[in-house]
Amino acid sequence: MRILVTSDFHGRSDAIEKTILKARITYSNLIIICGDITHFGSIKDAYAMLSDLSRQQIPVLFVPGNCDPSQLHYEKENTVFTIHGRCLNIKGINFLGVGGSPPTPFITPFELAEEDIASILVNASEECGNARRLVLVSHSPPRNTRADLTLQGEHVGSESIREFIVRKKPCLVVCGHIHEGRGIDEIDGTIVVNPGAAKDGHVAVIDLNGNLNVELCQL
Repeated sequence: MRILVTSDFHGRSDAIEKTILKARITYSNLIIICGDITHFGSIKDAYAMLSDLSRQQIPVLFVPGNCDPSQLHYEKENTVFTIHGRCLNIKGINFLGVGGSPPTPFITPFELAEEDIASILVNASEECGNARRLVLVSHSPPRNTRADLTLQGEHVGSESIREFIVRKKPCLVVCGHIHEGRGIDEIDGTIVVNPGAAKDGHVAVIDLNGNLNVELCQL
């Protein structure tokens, strides 16, 4: 399976169009969006952008980001699926999602206490079957990684997500939120990928066939 991983569109519809084109030219089987589809937009705004994605035939999984409405839940024509608090099996791989972020100084629309993030992860993991591989889709990066490092040198990711990774050992974690945290890291054998912000033209292509392979590239 080849996955196109994106995050942080922040309302840029042109980045959605570029994502559709990139998925086609990379022969991706799945698109994952790690949140911040809108920039403090409404549910209607998010629906409009996600509806554009549903026009193509590649399945899309997404979680809402901290700049999206907390109530965002959208599914259309068996092509676009919300996986916040859910676990879906696709071609023998379990995809588990958690949106929002830990509290920020900016009081954004969708923020969660660490205990709530932990509870969502536990409940969602109970939905997972016995697939050989688990992929965690999160808006917030795990704490103390390359993916959550700000320009000020602070680690601002989620402790609960990191604890879940150590306990459940997914093969892959894809996340966003921290635009400057674009990069690849590892926690106890789990690969962590922050593709960077789609609004800035960043994306990642990940192959899950055999050995996991990650390429950070441009839209």
